[in-house]
Amino acid sequence: MPVLQRPVVAELSPQDLVVPEAVLPFVLDKRALRESLGTWAKSRWFAPSGLKKVTEAETAKSMYLPHWTYDTSTVTDYEGQRGEHYWVTETYTENGETKTREVQKTRWYYANGTVARAFDDVLVTGTTKVSQKHLDSLDPWPLPNAQPYRPEFLAGHETLRYDVEPESGLENAKQKMVPVIERDCRDDIGGDEQRVDRMHTQYNDVTFKLMLLPVWIACYLYAGKTYNIQVNGITGEVAGERPYSALKIAMAILAALAVIAVIIGVYALSKH
Repeated sequence: MPVLQRPVVAELSPQDLVVPEAVLPFVLDKRALRESLGTWAKSRWFAPSGLKKVTEAETAKSMYLPHWTYDTSTVTDYEGQRGEHYWVTETYTENGETKTREVQKTRWYYANGTVARAFDDVLVTGTTKVSQKHLDSLDPWPLPNAQPYRPEFLAGHETLRYDVEPESGLENAKQKMVPVIERDCRDDIGGDEQRVDRMHTQYNDVTFKLMLLPVWIACYLYAGKTYNIQVNGITGEVAGERPYSALKIAMAILAALAVIAVIIGVYALSKH
């Protein structure tokens, strides 16, 4: 496993916590939050009419959530196969008549090589207290706009401490890098199709930093159940749980069945 290196400007807190080095300041205020939630609520298919009240959620909190970002230079040795298409003429019988058709085949050839790629700011969530699926849906983040950390950025907002250690975060970051590296291998293999059978990647000059990202977290109560919603504090992107209207779904099914019945009726009449 590569040794994690930190930029010189970072220090450890007295509690042995890594100090944040960068912050993406909040842009979305409460008014803009309501507008984003309203747009989101209107765009939900089969949502109950009451969902529009989500904009009135008074439990909305502005929070800075910890994230790790990783930089590294990778070198990957791979083995795989390159597929090249060719065509053959095939004879077949249809309704007693002999016919021919062109059929595509593939020849596979052994391939290997080395690819390299530099990764910058691979983002990994530093907390397990917030739904990862929802956080992923808030991408992309304008990371180049991050500001050097200053305590005054946190005034008026809550801040979560990280509970994902940087070493564990690195393993998550690697999982994000794998598909990119595999695409590089496929591009290097060439041909019409590719198979990547093995990859061995070296991660060089790994550095990381702790960054705080702004998220609005709101709770919405409907039919006795609480739904959690997250909003990107910069772009207004919304992700979260939502209720479904059983009545609207039933009406949509009935409408679809009616359309199918009309189509079948028209088809039947056309046969007479």
